[in-house]
Amino acid sequence: MNKILMTGASGFVGHHLLKTLRSAQSVQVVCAGRRAQISSPTIDYVVDKINNITSWSSAMAGVDVVIHLAARVHVMRDEHPNPIQSFRDTNVDGTLNLARQAAQAGVRRFIFISSIKVNGEQTPAARPFRASDVPNPQDLYGISKYEAEQGLLELAEETGIEVVIIRPPLVYGPGVKGNFASMMKWVQAGWPLPLGAIDNRRSLVSLDNLISLIITCIDHPAAANQVFLASDGEDLSTSDLLRRLADAAGVPSRLIPVPAGVLRTGLSLIGKGAIAQRLLGSLQVDIAKTQQLLGWTPPITADEGLRRCFVTKGLL
Repeated sequence: MNKILMTGASGFVGHHLLKTLRSAQSVQVVCAGRRAQISSPTIDYVVDKINNITSWSSAMAGVDVVIHLAARVHVMRDEHPNPIQSFRDTNVDGTLNLARQAAQAGVRRFIFISSIKVNGEQTPAARPFRASDVPNPQDLYGISKYEAEQGLLELAEETGIEVVIIRPPLVYGPGVKGNFASMMKWVQAGWPLPLGAIDNRRSLVSLDNLISLIITCIDHPAAANQVFLASDGEDLSTSDLLRRLADAAGVPSRLIPVPAGVLRTGLSLIGKGAIAQRLLGSLQVDIAKTQQLLGWTPPITADEGLRRCFVTKGLL
């Protein structure tokens, strides 16, 4: 039986991964969380902060595998006086401190949930990101994740601990927040949207597919010291995504075919260039390495993943 130490269980992915792991008979899970979550029955080990001085010694006893999901993510209107350092404190120094203590405790494998942002923010037509690409992170979060990856791979060479790095794109599923949740609300409300003529390509990964990949990486011998990209294996345009969300919700899609160039110009003029990139740009992910090396296939389709967003929340 594997004993797993998992961080980030209060997060979107971590919450669902923890439920899946604890329902299995072949693993024992120790869950680490912040002091503010101490009343949660899922928290076994309390940490105030994840940084370069966090002590993990009590949590490491008998642990075989660490799954590290906890991270400092993008903050709107970040008021920290040194934003890059705030990302590095948690995402780089905190990650490497945890991994070093894991190696010292004899932990066999360290699974790090990184981000496709390590590859970059967008892809040209028909040229998806690959795990072998030269990293090109554009924002502070992506930079910090890349620096953590580099440190982990160096630590693997020094200590022999096996490191597995997974870079997911946007993850969706029951309880998703942010822009994806906004799109769900737009679709359900029946709002006419000027997004019916967008011919971009975006890779996404459903919660169930990402969890399946993480679990595969717990024991798979070929996963050691590898970087894997994750997706549903199907790329959707923004227009197609909204139509499929409407189908999943059982409502009509109301999309107006406004040219992408007009939308991009309009959004840029009102200072929404970043939103324009997310809605109109492409970000494709090639998971051929993940499939071939691990013998892994996404267990559910994108349509099923979208349907579960609504069914599990009781919205249908």
